[in-house]
Amino acid sequence: MASKAELREAVERWQKHCETVQQATQVNTAETAREKIARIRRVRSDYAAFVDYYFPHYTVNPETGKQTPCAPFHIKAANKVLKERNLKAAFKWHRGAAKSTHLDIFIPLWLKCQETRQLNVMVLVGKSEDNANTLLADIQAELQFNQRYIHDFGQQYNNGSWEEGEFVTKDGTAFFARGRGQSPRGLRYRSHRPDYIVIDDLDDDELCESPARVTRLTNWVKEALFGALDGGRGRFIMVGNLISKNSVLANFCAIDGVHVSQVNIWDKDGNVSWAAKWTPEEVKAIERFQGYRSFQKEYMNNPITEGAVFRQGWIKWATRPKWKEFEELILYIDPAWKSSVKNDYKAAKLWGKRKTQLWQLRAFVRQATIPEMVRWCYDLFEWAQETGIAIKFYMEANFMQEEILKDFKTEGDLRSYQLPILGDKRKKPDKFLRIESSAANWERGFVYYDESQKQDPDMLAGLEQTLAFQKGMRGHDDAPDADEGAISLLQKHSRISSFTPSFGRRNNAKNVSW
Repeated sequence: MASKAELREAVERWQKHCETVQQATQVNTAETAREKIARIRRVRSDYAAFVDYYFPHYTVNPETGKQTPCAPFHIKAANKVLKERNLKAAFKWHRGAAKSTHLDIFIPLWLKCQETRQLNVMVLVGKSEDNANTLLADIQAELQFNQRYIHDFGQQYNNGSWEEGEFVTKDGTAFFARGRGQSPRGLRYRSHRPDYIVIDDLDDDELCESPARVTRLTNWVKEALFGALDGGRGRFIMVGNLISKNSVLANFCAIDGVHVSQVNIWDKDGNVSWAAKWTPEEVKAIERFQGYRSFQKEYMNNPITEGAVFRQGWIKWATRPKWKEFEELILYIDPAWKSSVKNDYKAAKLWGKRKTQLWQLRAFVRQATIPEMVRWCYDLFEWAQETGIAIKFYMEANFMQEEILKDFKTEGDLRSYQLPILGDKRKKPDKFLRIESSAANWERGFVYYDESQKQDPDMLAGLEQTLAFQKGMRGHDDAPDADEGAISLLQKHSRISSFTPSFGRRNNAKNVSW
């Protein structure tokens, strides 16, 4: 529970926010009655227009004055909620997708202003009572101080306060706040029971560490909270990003009959989902800063259990032996099937064998085009010749088709020689089993990383993928796949025996320095 001082500060922040709302929503007093009627008709049917007109304090950048319009997934979600009065849905959207803003504020107010009554009692559920009250404060601010909304749909606020966790509007629409686990039993206003319940970001890292707590809270959502509806009638919505597979959101999404909307910051085609808000360069900068695992968790709804196969404790950085001491050097290339930057990572990993030691020496691990990776391979070959070392270049035989080899030939024609690439013709078993089996080399201490590459972004990106690798993962596994290919070939005549690994953890960042 918030202290008196914390509550006082929260009230002061809310009052400043209310001033912002009021100032940003000034009404054009010169408009005609016909213009007003036409606008009301339009905003009731056009969610994007509704958001743009009534909420400039959310959508307009105060520094640039530029408005950020709704993303297609916002509009699709709003239309889904409007269309289905009885809806059980999870909106599993990435960080920064404005899920709370739309599902907690904009969409309920859009429902409220429809010609046919769509909203009677709304319940907003947060991580705690204080959190829920704070979320409720935002919608009260709009109903009490948004001049445009009031001008078009009449005076709204009647009595009550978000500080107490409830308020009512003049037309008898009630709004309540509840914290997770707090009893929702008996919630009603006059003859109406809740018909719009939104559960906002219920999960956190601490909760997800306890399966027992997650189970109890899931049961509370399905039983006490869902039971607050009138016999299941109404809109029952959960919003959040998937931070753990052991989470209330994950359990909720798995319930039969629940509509699931999943939005990742990169869509399935490699485009930014909310292109009006972020450029691809900005998203890539976020990914570089956060690292592979954190980015997958926060922005791709793909929580990865660090250490499922490889452990952080198995990663050994050491001073590389002299190049002439390596018995064999292999660069294994995994170009991925598509040339576009938008798809899988391209991986090329240089490994060396010295006695029983396996050395990870250089890496290319990027979301890049095939020509970019090809140029890197040619540069490596020329560096190796200047250094006086021999590297064998391998690529999976399935990839050695005309389309991909054409990129190598094009670069070769420019340099007046062709890169000597060999095909890996092994009959490969399941990818997970192959990579899992190779983890034994890390566990037994055979694998070393060249410490001169400790800050190399490609090396670190590959290491991130290795430590994140697990069965059924939806993230990228191109780097560990290339590692397995190189190690398998290096060990063809090695005495390192097979070994059954135990299981268990992973790092990130980009440039080429031999």
